Amino acid sequence: MLEPSDSQEAYDYTLLAIEISERWRIPVLLRMTTRICHSATLLRTQAQLAPPPPAFVRDVPGRVMIPAYARPAHQRLRAKLAEIAAWNETDGPTQVVDGDRSLGIVTSGISYQHVREAAARARVLKIGLSYPPPVETMRRFAASVDRCLVVEEGDPYLYEAARTAGVAVEQKPEMYRFGELNVSRVRRIVAGDLSPEPALPAGKPPELCPGCPHRNVFEALRDLGCIVAGDIGCYTLGVLPPFSAMDTCVCMGAAIGVGLGLRHSLPPEQARKVVSVIGDSTFVHSGITGLVEMVYNPPATGHVLVILDNGTTAMTGMQEHPGTGRRLDHQPTGRVVFEDLARTLGIRNVFTVDPIADSDSITRVLREALGRDELSVIIARRPCLLAAGSIKLREKKTNAG
Repeated sequence: MLEPSDSQEAYDYTLLAIEISERWRIPVLLRMTTRICHSATLLRTQAQLAPPPPAFVRDVPGRVMIPAYARPAHQRLRAKLAEIAAWNETDGPTQVVDGDRSLGIVTSGISYQHVREAAARARVLKIGLSYPPPVETMRRFAASVDRCLVVEEGDPYLYEAARTAGVAVEQKPEMYRFGELNVSRVRRIVAGDLSPEPALPAGKPPELCPGCPHRNVFEALRDLGCIVAGDIGCYTLGVLPPFSAMDTCVCMGAAIGVGLGLRHSLPPEQARKVVSVIGDSTFVHSGITGLVEMVYNPPATGHVLVILDNGTTAMTGMQEHPGTGRRLDHQPTGRVVFEDLARTLGIRNVFTVDPIADSDSITRVLREALGRDELSVIIARRPCLLAAGSIKLREKKTNAG
């Protein structure tokens, strides 16, 4: 695992991650924090080497993990980690910033930037590759200072690795495990300040965009008293007031499975109120298997699935997906038609509504579907306001072609 501390390192460590992965044939994590992801700076780029021509090389014991191959693979994994740990001690992306020997700070990632400002005179050990951790480097560093403190975001991973190896280091107080670190908090950590922290200024809570087609859907779910198994997307904001119309959210595609579980396990009067809500891009990403389960193992009360189809992947950048009929470069390709898919699987009650053009339609159709002991799929289709112009232009070009 590599932990960049600024934009330049995010770039450099990505290339290093690929090098490590190729050298040891092992996955590498690049741990990105909010502050790094939200930063933007000038970069010094590196000359890129041309990749080798692609070719398949058979390696059955390395790629087919039946028990006979998995046991030796575990031994190979441990050997790789030992090699990487030794490399990290001598050639890894570790940096020592000299300073006053009365205080040494071991840190990684964005915490390094906070440490350099909050404790400018301290001696600092900046760890770039934090797993496997450079334990012996930490040991030598701790021995070179009078007091050694580990400053890291979240749970005390580096601290525990050091202490397990018998390295004399201090950890941050328990209260600083929670929330992001910043310069002020690091100053408090160095000083051992356990007094209550000032309250953060109130921010503006996120909300669905004014005029968003999802708003009418969540109003209907709220007003009908539905138990809503939700999913991940911009529509997850339906959990907040004034809608408060989402009761679960686990992972991409979980809405259908969770909703089916509730339908199977709740008493009938509650089960009939359960609705699964999922976005169009999430549905094609990992919701289709849930739809298959819905048909294969239908609850006694039936089930209702609402697909919020706004014609794009709104939460992460307006990307295309298999339900739009366009590739990521916006060129036309095959399209997954949700209505056809549902009917092909044997679902008879398939409805398509426009929650803006006919705002009453979603309430009417939802009420009808909830009243049946059958499976129903409702596609609430209206382009995202932020993408509607682009979608219309691309559809026009496609039709013209």
